[in-house]
Amino acid sequence: MTSITNEYGQPVGAELKRWQPPSPPGGIILKGRFCRLEPMDAALHAPALWQAWQLPDPAIANDHEAKARWTYLGGREFDDETGCRRWLETMTAGSDPRCYAIIDPADDRAVGMATYLRIVPIDGSIEIGHLSFSPRMARTPISSEALMLLIRYAFELGYRRLEWKCDALNAPSRRAAERLGFRFEGIFRQHRVVNGRNRDTAWFSLIDEAWPEIRACHERWLAADNFDADGRQRQSLSTMTAELTKPGR
Repeated sequence: MTSITNEYGQPVGAELKRWQPPSPPGGIILKGRFCRLEPMDAALHAPALWQAWQLPDPAIANDHEAKARWTYLGGREFDDETGCRRWLETMTAGSDPRCYAIIDPADDRAVGMATYLRIVPIDGSIEIGHLSFSPRMARTPISSEALMLLIRYAFELGYRRLEWKCDALNAPSRRAAERLGFRFEGIFRQHRVVNGRNRDTAWFSLIDEAWPEIRACHERWLAADNFDADGRQRQSLSTMTAELTKPGR
């Protein structure tokens, strides 16, 4: 708790003397070792994304319909490439959300999508969400690095707080948040109604004062010597970030 008081003797938060509201994220390309993120272009990226999202994922039972991975996103709102393009056009019609296509440099094709949303520069707050990864990204460094690039860019812009929210029942998303260095903040009970069902929402955050140590973990994990000749990690990211995300630290 704060030890700062105002002229009335009331406890108040620390004064942010040199902080200025950041700019909204721009339409730039974010490049990494294993992938790059391009501003989403529905006409350009929809064909590859539709194909990638149709691929079966052995890790998901009954994935022959290619829709199971959309359950916690509220369901897939399209059933063909034309519908996919129209949905992406809707998603990219404004500046929030700011959508990015995740590109595999092996063939320069889009293999997933990620966005910034609930962008509030005046408070220095921004969220990462609408994560739609194809099986081509699953269990590869592309998945982690794509999110690391978004995290890094947000703090480079000057945001103070980066949020991650997911259905409280979405165990893979909760593990991913903690693995990347987000700290669990709690459950918002009966937060939303999605497709006629209750959704409790798990909230996570990463703040600017914690970012330098988390960034060092990301850099160590991405280093070439952390991967063997077959591309397998030598040390897991979750091991690196575990101590930093413990409650009360």
